[in-house]
Amino acid sequence: MPNRAERRAKAKADRRGVPSQYDSTRGRGRAGMIDEYQLQERSRRLQEGESLGPWKPTGGKVVESDVTLTTNPDYKDPKAFKAPHSTRQWFRVGSWTLITLAVIAFFVVMWLPSAMRPMWLVATVAGVFIVGVVSLFFTAGDSKHNPNLDQNGTAV
Repeated sequence: MPNRAERRAKAKADRRGVPSQYDSTRGRGRAGMIDEYQLQERSRRLQEGESLGPWKPTGGKVVESDVTLTTNPDYKDPKAFKAPHSTRQWFRVGSWTLITLAVIAFFVVMWLPSAMRPMWLVATVAGVFIVGVVSLFFTAGDSKHNPNLDQNGTAV
């Protein structure tokens, strides 16, 4: 059993630094260990032709990029919000209707007592939801016609 001085020294070390269970050096010094971050930085600087001395920040003018959006989604645009005009769009409306009905049915089924909740009902609700979600993949429109995307395809 360690003596009182050793216990106090261990408690002081635990308060000061890394707890012993996370210490990969097990109390030994780090002198012989390889620092992978420094090796990667040295390799990167060699590839870019920079000097191998310690990195020092260089001064320079900060160039601010243009943060304004290049597209303005116009939600009053009648082309963006029009009634479904093709079979694919009608199926897409049907898919969203299935998903909405499945979510409502899920909440209704979850409020039922467990004695009145048969397994086939839960499986049916889950199946309707899955069919609705999978059908969205087949009825999804082209991203070029989505008013919520900018020219790079990023959501606005």
